[in-house]
Amino acid sequence: MVHTYFVAGHARLPQGMAAKSVFDTLTITAEIDIKYGVILEASCTLATEHGRDFIGGLLRGISLRDGAEYPVKLIEKHYRGKGTNALIAAFKDLHTKFEEMNEE
Repeated sequence: MVHTYFVAGHARLPQGMAAKSVFDTLTITAEIDIKYGVILEASCTLATEHGRDFIGGLLRGISLRDGAEYPVKLIEKHYRGKGTNALIAAFKDLHTKFEEMNEE
């Protein structure tokens, strides 16, 4: 039996980002433990591997059952690129989808 969810959140990319030449939207994906809501692994569609790894490490270990406020603050504090608002919007979308899955 599978004990995880795979959830994706999406947001529009701002003009001038490197990823904009490849994608129209920024996506954050996460594998989430069903019982505790903890992010086991996360990735995103930032243009560089370094950026993708950074966001994955930043979100790993966070429980979505605790809400979106803390992860949003982490992104605001530690990610200083043009995509900050898109990352936050994509994370909030991911969190909303996770909450909807738990209502079913």
